[in-house]
Amino acid sequence: MAKSGKKDKKEAADGTVNICRNRRALHEYEISDRLECGIVLVGTEVKSLRDGHANLEDAYARIDGDELWLIGAEIPEYLYGNRLNHKPKRTRKLLLHRREITKFAAKADDKGLTLVPLQMYFRDGKAKVEIAVAKGKQTHDKRQSMKTADAKRDIDRALASRRGRKS
Repeated sequence: MAKSGKKDKKEAADGTVNICRNRRALHEYEISDRLECGIVLVGTEVKSLRDGHANLEDAYARIDGDELWLIGAEIPEYLYGNRLNHKPKRTRKLLLHRREITKFAAKADDKGLTLVPLQMYFRDGKAKVEIAVAKGKQTHDKRQSMKTADAKRDIDRALASRRGRKS
């Protein structure tokens, strides 16, 4: 069987296929609430996502009236697209129930809070975006979280080496 040019993507047990993650958001922000949203896409965007091409690094979400929009997310043009190809950084509408939008709007209106996309994935063949209400971390908060991660890593190493000696 011939290999295709697509990246090897693994399907999780719950039927999701990960496209991309915003790892910087977990470092830059303190995450409080998460919510799964659908996303309105055109055909060439879906094909590009199926190839595993997307970037959420500089993206954020904004509530405009009773609609939620994803701004700054980059889905590169489809390689085999023609003149009907999409714009890579266009604003995309996110799909939520109205009550979910009003709940998120109330939380996002607090001072210092923002809506940040954490990951984009396919669930049962439909493109989804995970949005979180987040608060920006200060420099000392980032240092503290790095210290705790280092300490946890050291503890895990010590436990692993200890298990290895007893065998």
